[in-house]
Amino acid sequence: MLAFSEACERNKAAILAILRSAFADRLQVLEIGSGTGQHAVHIAAQLPHLTWYPTERLPYLDDLTARVKLEGSPNLRQPTMLDVNQAVWPIRQVDAVFTANTLHIMAWNEVRALFRGVDAVLCAEGTLCVYGPFRYQGRHTSQSNEEFDAVLKERDPLSGLRDLEQVTLLATECGLKLVADQDMPANNRLLRFRRGPGSLSSPHGGQQ
Repeated sequence: MLAFSEACERNKAAILAILRSAFADRLQVLEIGSGTGQHAVHIAAQLPHLTWYPTERLPYLDDLTARVKLEGSPNLRQPTMLDVNQAVWPIRQVDAVFTANTLHIMAWNEVRALFRGVDAVLCAEGTLCVYGPFRYQGRHTSQSNEEFDAVLKERDPLSGLRDLEQVTLLATECGLKLVADQDMPANNRLLRFRRGPGSLSSPHGGQQ
């Protein structure tokens, strides 16, 4: 039986609705932390102009590979092992990167490693889209997010919801600007960064 995530099934349509626009002019997408592959399978099938590269850490690669083999569309590539701490990533250059529900399960040094890796593989005027829950100026956006954050930190003190301001600073160091911060179901956000001109002046509750 394929690994299955209820959360992925619930949010995949909402994510696709945003990526349909954000990746309209993109050609190659690297997905970091593809998990069960439900996002990759769904989005790649609906956006056939993209070549989609799913990746995962080694312990989860077999489950991802099984779903892609069974359900993947022709533009969905064979999954590749990727740990953000790798010095050299297996996909060398793309014009878009997508990651969902990863930053809060990583230690902060791994979040920094993720952005360093994105910096290395993302081409000029490339797009980075990040989905998940965030804090704003150290404050949670909902009681459920605060409770979720506590559960994460109890399991691993180095994990937890990240402040948008800190994530944006990491992106800025890589030449990426926040161009959209969009409200998503279940108190999640979808952040879109892009290399090149244009930035979002008021991220929380700003451009939708």
